[in-house]
Amino acid sequence: MEYLKTLKPIFTVTQHWPPVSRIQARYCSRLASAVDIVREKKKTVDKFKSRLSSGPSFQDFVKGLPANRSRAADEEPSEKHDYLSEGLLMGHSRKVYFETYGCQMNVNDTEIAWSILQKKGYQRTAHLSEADVVLLVTCSVREKAEQTIWNRLQQLTAMKRKRLKTHTPMKIGILGCMAERLKMELLEREKLVDVLAGPDAYRDLPRLLAVSDGGQQACNVLLSLEETYADVMPVHHAPRGHSAFVSIMRGCDNMCSYCIVPFTRGRERSRPVRSILEEVRMLSDQGVKEVTLLGQNVNSYRDTSDEQVCGSDATKLSRGFKTVYQTKRGGLRFSDLLDQVSRIDPDVRIRFTSPHPKDFPDEVLHLIAERGNICKQIHLPAQSGSSRVLKAMRRGYTREAYLDLVRNIKQLIPDVSLSSDFISGFCGETEDDHQQTLSLIREVGYNVGFLFAYSMRKKTHAFHRLQDDVPVEVKQRRLEECITVFRGEAERVNAALIGSTQLVLVEGESKRSAEDLCGRTDGNMKVIFPKEDVHVQPTAFSTVPISVGDYVLVKILSANSQSLRGRALSLSSLRAREVHCRTPPEDQRDEHVAHTQL
Repeated sequence: MEYLKTLKPIFTVTQHWPPVSRIQARYCSRLASAVDIVREKKKTVDKFKSRLSSGPSFQDFVKGLPANRSRAADEEPSEKHDYLSEGLLMGHSRKVYFETYGCQMNVNDTEIAWSILQKKGYQRTAHLSEADVVLLVTCSVREKAEQTIWNRLQQLTAMKRKRLKTHTPMKIGILGCMAERLKMELLEREKLVDVLAGPDAYRDLPRLLAVSDGGQQACNVLLSLEETYADVMPVHHAPRGHSAFVSIMRGCDNMCSYCIVPFTRGRERSRPVRSILEEVRMLSDQGVKEVTLLGQNVNSYRDTSDEQVCGSDATKLSRGFKTVYQTKRGGLRFSDLLDQVSRIDPDVRIRFTSPHPKDFPDEVLHLIAERGNICKQIHLPAQSGSSRVLKAMRRGYTREAYLDLVRNIKQLIPDVSLSSDFISGFCGETEDDHQQTLSLIREVGYNVGFLFAYSMRKKTHAFHRLQDDVPVEVKQRRLEECITVFRGEAERVNAALIGSTQLVLVEGESKRSAEDLCGRTDGNMKVIFPKEDVHVQPTAFSTVPISVGDYVLVKILSANSQSLRGRALSLSSLRAREVHCRTPPEDQRDEHVAHTQL
């Protein structure tokens, strides 16, 4: 800390030189006086240059590599800061408390940030009252999500002020999308934040926290064209280790007119295949039974790190879809990665989210249909059922092209379950556009939907070119109508599963009753069943208790729009599923069908 305090004088010359005319009166010779002045001035300047040279250089403030060399693909990036001693970068057992908001990418970002801090000697706490550092991993997709963070910052600041002066001062940090989007407001608004780190700056967290210890606000929100954290092994915190999320790519190039993600997460870049396979193997060895591949546009994955196997073939899109950018060429594609990941362990389920409908060429669909451990569940964000609105959204497809894709998916994967995203009240949406959305929901038959009223985001194409002209009360009414239709369709689709036998991965006790267990089907539908001993095999007589992480055959007895209920029959496995299970449509995600605006 004392070292940090010495940094400030480096940039100021504290000695003030009197005018030459006043000094001359002290000397007998003007020549001698001039020589002495020059010598003293040169000595002061040399001393200043010496001190300045030991401080930060221009390269310390430039993200990336020195211009005269490029880093090898498997070489770890340097995290050394010459103007800060290693001791200042260490956590010295200070306790960090994380709060994560938003999508599963933010959950993965939390695991990456914690991995970096853990290596520097920080400890993690689950209790806010014990925290020396509080880090909020934030979301900027919708206005309400940001308002939640502002309110939380007010609460944390009040807690920080109440801390006894004898305690280590609490540091508050904002990580992720909101840090990048609202950096100036976060730094200036009532001084609520000590540290800001954008999605590509988590490696810099130890330095940012060290700078904040000196009483300064610290910020790094630079976006990168290369950062994938491929060499950072996340510290997974899945419930008892039965499932895990693995990030395979970051950023998005689609530039949908309503979406802030390209501006907060940057351009698309994919993690090398070998790094992903290494992490999945490690998780399999640890007993993880389900791996979800993550990315803002996960099925746009394109690994170009190995030139020998990249090729130059053009990227294939779903029929009838287009992009705002030029066709990309070369690289290992999502189907290549999915094939290799699914071969690691046949008893580990593979999921992926969140995809874009444009990136479902037939080879991906055939692979999902053929590979037993790739879940037969696809998230297919539609956003609207109106071709006119889809054009304004810059989605790259029409209603007809989307429905053709749905028909193709159902033909190639008969047991598939589908989920989707919809936005109510986008710029210029008419009542007829809204009715077309309702009819699309009815025609497709989703199990799960994520529905929101539109909230305009700064920096987006819509903010600069379109008018947010749908009244709030109309947005809300249309949203409620979409939710009602979605629930009705989900209940109808789920009711078709009554009487079937589903393979369920057990996650733990039901939130509503300690007498029940809950788990997920292949289609990601929540199943609740009594906590009872079951047969080791369907034909065996001996019984055993059910444990978290077990695959269990469950007979479905009832259904609603949110979940299935049944009774466990026996333990099983993915390899035995084809023998014991009837093929089912199924569904996606935790809460259910429709969530109102975040």
